[in-house]
Amino acid sequence: MHLAALVDLGVPEQWLRTELAKLPVTSEYQLELTPASKMGIAGTRCQVNAQDAHDHRHHSTIVKMIKAAKFAPGVENRALAIFERLAVAEGKIHNVAPDQVHFHEVGAVDSIIDIVAAALCIEHFQPDVVLCNPIEVGSGFVNCAHGRFPVPAPATQELLADAPCTYGTVSGESTTPTGAAILTACVSEFSPRGIFTPKKIGYGIGHKDFEVPNVLRVALGEYQSASGTDQAKTQHYKIEANIDDMSPEGFAPLIDSLFKAGAVDVYLQPVLMKKGRPAQILVALSHAEDKDQVADTLLNSSTTIGLRITPFEKRVLPREELRLTTRLGEVRIKRVTQPNGQQRWKSEYEDVLACAVAAEIDYANAKALIDFDVHQQLDNSSG
Repeated sequence: MHLAALVDLGVPEQWLRTELAKLPVTSEYQLELTPASKMGIAGTRCQVNAQDAHDHRHHSTIVKMIKAAKFAPGVENRALAIFERLAVAEGKIHNVAPDQVHFHEVGAVDSIIDIVAAALCIEHFQPDVVLCNPIEVGSGFVNCAHGRFPVPAPATQELLADAPCTYGTVSGESTTPTGAAILTACVSEFSPRGIFTPKKIGYGIGHKDFEVPNVLRVALGEYQSASGTDQAKTQHYKIEANIDDMSPEGFAPLIDSLFKAGAVDVYLQPVLMKKGRPAQILVALSHAEDKDQVADTLLNSSTTIGLRITPFEKRVLPREELRLTTRLGEVRIKRVTQPNGQQRWKSEYEDVLACAVAAEIDYANAKALIDFDVHQQLDNSSG
């Protein structure tokens, strides 16, 4: 339902399928996304069908699968964080170390697809903050690999520790361990007290029938936090250091390492320090969940012996990624909407460069041809 709601919200289906194809799964699966409705509410329904005889996997095996896919750093880190939550919860329940956890239901291909797709879809929107109302867990009993348990299942209850929950609104299980892991790994603020202005809504339609519509609603919009509870300000960090004793050749591999550690942007700024020493201020921007890993990488891979970590507030424009076919090949386009309602776009550098190399022409000419074709297509679609 989470995946269906985000696709309904605007995640490009073909892009999602292309990214998921990077996962080194040995079993075939089918991702079905279809229009559906529940109690009169229309949206998208998702079903992952997998012929997976090997449905029990260790946490360490799944980690290797995700890393082997070579996703963008933000996607990889978010997917690993969700599985880490699951491993810690299961490990506590069964009294084993997280890396030794043997997943049952969530070790199957369909669950792996669910979680990785969740990471892909959330990263597609690049949210500043993720909000969630109290979580309804349901009532009754549920059948698990270890037997029949009261709702919520043990892993679900462990994952939802410290999260606001409601019980008994529906008869049956309404939050699974997978759903609980996605929420607790990604939500920045539960029961938000600020002002949220929704701009776009997506609906994920469930398969079960409850007393209320079995529908997951996801909204994309703008959030103004209540005074003194501005979660957005604490969810983004600037990690920086003044470096005056490092070889210039060392900065390129350092920057690559910071991106792999989860930095969303890295840049250098030349400065003149005391005693007339030239130096570089290296700045890495990071989400909260990657802050420590980025800071450790900077300390481990540079000559600095200290750094500064500063929380900051970020405002970004609503964006979408398009894939368009031009005379030189397919390119990704990032299009944003300005506060005045006007839109602007930019072609992805890597795609333009690949087209230029394939066509054996210089980058500037390739970009001019591609941008002309994109202009034509976008103008025609808007007209």
